[in-house]
Amino acid sequence: MGKGKVYLVGAGPGDPGLLTLKAKKVLEEADVIIYDYLANQRFLNFCKEKAEKIYVGKKGGAHTLPQEEINKLLIKKAKEGKIVARLKGGDPFLFGRGGEEAEVLIKENIPFEVIPGITSAIAVPAYAGIPVTHRNYTSTLAIITGHEAEGKEESKIDFSALSKIGTLIFLMGVKNLPHIVKKLIKEGKGSNTPVAVIQWGTLPKQKTAVGTLENITEKVKKEGITAPAIIIIGDVVKLRENFNWFETKPLFGKKVIVTRTREQASKLIEKLEDLGAYCYEIPTIKIEPIINEKVFYTLENLYKYNWIIFTSENGVRIFFKILWERGNDLRILGNAKIAVIGKATKNILKNFGIRPDLAPEKEFTQEGLVSAFSKINIKNNFILIPRAKEAREFLPEKLRENGAKVDVLPIYETKICEESKGKLKEVLKEGIDLITFTSSSTVKNFFKLCEGIKKDYFKDIIFASIGPITSATLKEFGFNPHIESEEYTIDGLVDAIKNYFSKK
Repeated sequence: MGKGKVYLVGAGPGDPGLLTLKAKKVLEEADVIIYDYLANQRFLNFCKEKAEKIYVGKKGGAHTLPQEEINKLLIKKAKEGKIVARLKGGDPFLFGRGGEEAEVLIKENIPFEVIPGITSAIAVPAYAGIPVTHRNYTSTLAIITGHEAEGKEESKIDFSALSKIGTLIFLMGVKNLPHIVKKLIKEGKGSNTPVAVIQWGTLPKQKTAVGTLENITEKVKKEGITAPAIIIIGDVVKLRENFNWFETKPLFGKKVIVTRTREQASKLIEKLEDLGAYCYEIPTIKIEPIINEKVFYTLENLYKYNWIIFTSENGVRIFFKILWERGNDLRILGNAKIAVIGKATKNILKNFGIRPDLAPEKEFTQEGLVSAFSKINIKNNFILIPRAKEAREFLPEKLRENGAKVDVLPIYETKICEESKGKLKEVLKEGIDLITFTSSSTVKNFFKLCEGIKKDYFKDIIFASIGPITSATLKEFGFNPHIESEEYTIDGLVDAIKNYFSKK
């Protein structure tokens, strides 16, 4: 087998949005991903389904795999003809040992490329409202490893030279902060020099302590800041008071559980994280297509229907997936008109080149669609509703009362996502501020996953519902939602959450 190729990929400081487009492309194409602890786990969602994922990072100083073994692993996978993505937090060539890995690859004559990443040395201060240089403060900058321990006989760090530089950034140095402070003051750095120490920078759980060389150790201890954190020293820290944009977001630091399916969660998570929330993706439901002769027969005879009604995004995706897999295309829809319940379903239909003929104007529910149909003569019309196996019967019943001949076609079913149980209980123990519910099925399955947990446990958690139907299901379980969307969409839910916390 021919040689493969290794990409030394920088994942950036943690915020998934700071991953470069080139890095994303490599992850999508790689056969093997060898990744570190600080690389955000969500980056792995970009990988191919069959890609091999190997964790080799370290946490709290404990190595999963020594560097020499990581080098051997890179060589082995490349020589198997695989495309290997070596994913590292930050930038691979800035204290990332990427240079050592490159040397080994050259020695073994293995092709490689370096994909630079946004380094935490620049990004983390920026997210804390601190520019590392500013023409009115300093034009000099040094980035230093903070790993060197006090008492080391031959230090490679020239603290005398560093004391004369305007901005100092120590990476991985929070454990050695007292030593760093002591050495800088000894070499002439003013004890009143501003200092910031930033933990989990660029993530919604970011925490910042600000002080001076004289008191920063005490302040870091008081704030409970530990690794991973960076230290920034210099007058530019003063700018944080006015530049602090990230930690002032409306949902900053709020811990949120998102209960949608894994496929649908990303949009809601992205919008909440844009507002500063820290989201846990806990899918409570998974979607499984229903494939049987009835489905095949109905979809082969779509020409007989005057209307096809889509009630969800899942219904649209699965309907067209089955059509394509059966070798059909849009022509099989014939002259059927299309109706939808909500905006999200309407938008996904546009991806298939279809503009709905009918949709509720305001109330995105079955009731809203029935109201829209009441303005149309549908007597003796043949209507097909491809939908979930378990769903409310309000829509088909009302359409039949108006004279239509309605066929309900179950094409998927929602099942409880059992694999989320362990993670859900673990996350709840960490302390959660908010749980979002986007359908009745997410509510039902959430509480199934929470069996054994006392109701009192949720007394301080805020429940957010996408609309009245979901809220009614919450009430069946004994909970009144604190937040309910006025518009029954993801955007409406996010707006309602934002408004709720803005008033707090």
